Amino acid sequence: MTKNPSTACNLFIGTSGYSYGEWIDSGFYPDGTHSSNMLDVYMQIFQTTELNYTWYQMPKAPAIDRLCTKTPKNFKFAAKLTRTLTHEIKKGQWQKEALLYRQGIDPLIQSQKLLCILIQLPPYFERSVNFRNYLAALLDELSGLPLAVEFRHDSWVNDKVFSELERRKVTLVSVDEPDLPDLFPRLDVVTNPDLFYIRFHGRNARGWRSGNMQKQFDYDYADWELKEWANTLQTTIMPEAQAGGIFFNNHVRGQAPKNALRLIDLLIKEGGRQTPWTAQSFI
Repeated sequence: MTKNPSTACNLFIGTSGYSYGEWIDSGFYPDGTHSSNMLDVYMQIFQTTELNYTWYQMPKAPAIDRLCTKTPKNFKFAAKLTRTLTHEIKKGQWQKEALLYRQGIDPLIQSQKLLCILIQLPPYFERSVNFRNYLAALLDELSGLPLAVEFRHDSWVNDKVFSELERRKVTLVSVDEPDLPDLFPRLDVVTNPDLFYIRFHGRNARGWRSGNMQKQFDYDYADWELKEWANTLQTTIMPEAQAGGIFFNNHVRGQAPKNALRLIDLLIKEGGRQTPWTAQSFI
């Protein structure tokens, strides 16, 4: 992978989802904000978000079209692949599920608001023959779409895997998460020159395997941790790709938007870079 420092990297920084009632208590959303109005506030501050609900249920084109109509022209969505294609695979039906998914997110493609499809794989999805074959078939079925794969098991840390993703121009998702046995580690590997993708899950080792999302993702990044990432982004990752998606998933108590805005501040003010948004202070 050849670096090209002269090429500007178009960054999109936001959060994994935006509809959280606790973000009212944290001060991100004004008092009294209804869930139906949260996106209106969110899109005044950020230019991208991960769609969480497309993991829980198959997206429907009319609902996705309404999101496209509601958001500004340059707003981008990263849509999670539905869980029936990653966690609850339906044997003999998954190809049909993939087709339904394509149809559902088509408005994102037509409106040019699709950053990528996030294929979030479960911790038990090890690099076995069966799972390797399934992932290859799934990537074939979704070919033509911008794809990013997030592994949760460290058996996928393999140069052959990275080379195959690079050959397919599929993005390897970099993860910031606890350093625990079997968990996929943080890697600064860019497999797709069109897009890199980073997810900040937080480093709460004690709560990670608690089975409680409020404990798992309860983490507030220290300033030195974000400064370290800002330096890595500028010197190692951004020169490798034309664009980048960076999403904070530590949603508990409004930590995700606060940390995302701080990273934006670091990249703009201390890095001296031009970015496609205007950073706003987090109260």
